[in-house]
Amino acid sequence: MSYKPPFTITSDILNLVAEISEQVGRLNANALDASPQLRKQNRIKTITGTLAIEGNTLTEEQITAIVDGQRVMGSMRELAEVKGAIQAYDALPRLKPDNIDDLLTAHGLMMSDVLVNAGKFRHKSVGIHKGNVVHHIAPPAHQVSGLMGDLNHWLTQAKDHPLITSSVFHYEFEFIHPFSDGNGRMGRLWQTLILSQWHPLFLSLPLESVIKDNQQRYYQALEQADQQAESTSFIHFMLSVIDQTLAQNAPVKAPENAPVIVSGLKTPEAIMALIQHNPAITRQQIADTIGKDIRTIGRAMTKLQQAGRLKRVGPDKSGHWEVINK
Repeated sequence: MSYKPPFTITSDILNLVAEISEQVGRLNANALDASPQLRKQNRIKTITGTLAIEGNTLTEEQITAIVDGQRVMGSMRELAEVKGAIQAYDALPRLKPDNIDDLLTAHGLMMSDVLVNAGKFRHKSVGIHKGNVVHHIAPPAHQVSGLMGDLNHWLTQAKDHPLITSSVFHYEFEFIHPFSDGNGRMGRLWQTLILSQWHPLFLSLPLESVIKDNQQRYYQALEQADQQAESTSFIHFMLSVIDQTLAQNAPVKAPENAPVIVSGLKTPEAIMALIQHNPAITRQQIADTIGKDIRTIGRAMTKLQQAGRLKRVGPDKSGHWEVINK
């Protein structure tokens, strides 16, 4: 009998699938190509988030600089992790989620300058420790290849919605822990890949960044699934994160030529509205749109930054603005 991961499709899960599907279904097909700058910004958020979960301390600004080909000071390992993540995410459109060789290739790209055995399943036992406490003992190394084969076969045969199967795969992958290192970032990468086969929008959404924002709940959902010996709680968590990601990244879905009404707004609010519409907008463009001189706009933006409502990410020429919702 072929393997079927244990999980239960609850009414809450069905409601989340319906809500997410409705959000995705409302998207204009051309919206994905509306803003290369937004796609780049979200990819940087993705890489920053997935590596930060694993303890990488490089900031979004530093990773933006690396993407732009600039030199950045940092540890050799952290810089290598960023380089590997860039390569792995760039390769996503060419990978197939049901191909084990593609999985190994992606791990090789992700960890090539970090692990000697990158791109190969582990040959030793591993466990997940927090301090002196063991939270998870992975299956023995000699079972990894067979377990991954079973999981991959299930994925090819599964009839459930990709929102569900991607979440189940993510949990089962983390349970098996097939690599000596890099399992967390690979599990998140592969869920994004599975979702992108359903809708390419997911290649442009910073799902991993929102997981980072909910990191403690992420770990708790994994542990709860371990304790319950089924992935239902983890499915629910991941669907809530996907729902949150879609809600937070509405600008990805909006055509750039949609009008932004600033008449009647005070200068700070007008600035924030324009930046939410186009994070790459310049001070001069804001000044021209609002009808104020650039020095007035500059002072207002400085005050917004000092108040913690606005953040500059990356260098002046190739960076972007980020509105901070409080």
